Amino acid sequence: MSTSPGHPALARRLGALDATVIGVGSMVGAGVFVAFAPAAAFAGPWLPAALLLAAVVAWCNATSTAQLAAVHPASGGTYLYANRQLGPWPGFVAGWGFVTGKTASAAAMALTFGLYAAELAGTDDAGARLLAVAAVLGLTAVNLGGVTRTARLTKLLVAPVVVVLLAVAVLLLSGTGPAAGGSGPGDDPGTGAAAWDGSGWGVLPAAGILFFAFAGYARVATLGEEVRDPARTIPRAVLGALAFTLLLYGLLGLGLLRFLGVDRLAASTAPLLTAVRESGWAAGPAAAGAVVVTAAAALATLGALLALVAGISRTALAMARERDLPGPLGAVSQRHRVPWAAELAVAGIVVVLVLAGDVRTVIGFSSFGVLVYYALANLSALTLEQRPGWAPRAVNALGLAGCLVLAVTLPWQSVLTMLGVFAVGLAGRALALARRR
Repeated sequence: MSTSPGHPALARRLGALDATVIGVGSMVGAGVFVAFAPAAAFAGPWLPAALLLAAVVAWCNATSTAQLAAVHPASGGTYLYANRQLGPWPGFVAGWGFVTGKTASAAAMALTFGLYAAELAGTDDAGARLLAVAAVLGLTAVNLGGVTRTARLTKLLVAPVVVVLLAVAVLLLSGTGPAAGGSGPGDDPGTGAAAWDGSGWGVLPAAGILFFAFAGYARVATLGEEVRDPARTIPRAVLGALAFTLLLYGLLGLGLLRFLGVDRLAASTAPLLTAVRESGWAAGPAAAGAVVVTAAAALATLGALLALVAGISRTALAMARERDLPGPLGAVSQRHRVPWAAELAVAGIVVVLVLAGDVRTVIGFSSFGVLVYYALANLSALTLEQRPGWAPRAVNALGLAGCLVLAVTLPWQSVLTMLGVFAVGLAGRALALARRR
């Protein structure tokens, strides 16, 4: 898969630090602020086990992605890898699953930003959606200015967020909340999510949902054409970002479970905000602390959304180059060397989903598509003949099996919805190929 004179190559401007920060920024976003709640509804007190299972599968996937990115250092991620290693049809399935699933994720992240920003601004649901739309448009403008601007803004967003989240994790683990008999103002009944049913089987669907929170670890691989020394930089950035984020998620997950308990955590639309309200930080002298936490949540979702829109547009660019998506989406600006047409198309679709959708309903939908995407990444890695010592075939096989198990144990509504999306994409590709003959 190569570029053509009509679709010039992108510029290699990202170093190791920039690539790692983009990976962390992609993960520490909507997932950590939204995914813990529906996962707790399935797993109950087994939430840490579900998080660990999701992390193991993500680690295997990250290893496979790092291997493949070193061999195929171009834009497109698993769409590119599966196309080269398995053939055009598996490649299309991977790309279609990523573009559709991650576009839904982008809408969820934008809506999550809107929820937290609206809390700061004191506005209603309509205002939250308008703030989400403004965020999508603003971040798209940044991405259109070049990948170095994307990396620079991600650093500015991620650094304060990580500091605040670590501080919150420590406070939740050391404080007394309603789960331990404490009380606090601002009781949030949330959405009435189903409580844990008392069994351990919920760990599997919970892990599938929590996978949503890890799914940004390989974002830099979709930007492979813009990374310097990709054979060294991409593996280090992918695995390093995942290790750091797992530690942060583990602390926050344990803290939220201990502080809120299963039922309150499962019922919350915004668990971190619920914890702030339950703690009493939202009243009296500690009110500034609630503002800081809420602002950090908003910034984190912005960072994740920024990197995600960039990743989706690069995959769309690769698919357009191969005529799996409309050719005009392959246009690259001469000045900034970014896929401007794909960026604008992705932003437009995300805006529509923001105005019409709901945060929680898209998580399972997105997770199924992305799990299929990474299953194909693991299968592609299995076909590699030359491999580093840190990436044996057993890791690829474990990642493949883990993705498939988590995918099929997601809520059936999510599975059927995404299967329908795959069917539409495959039928469209078959029709397009028939017309070319």
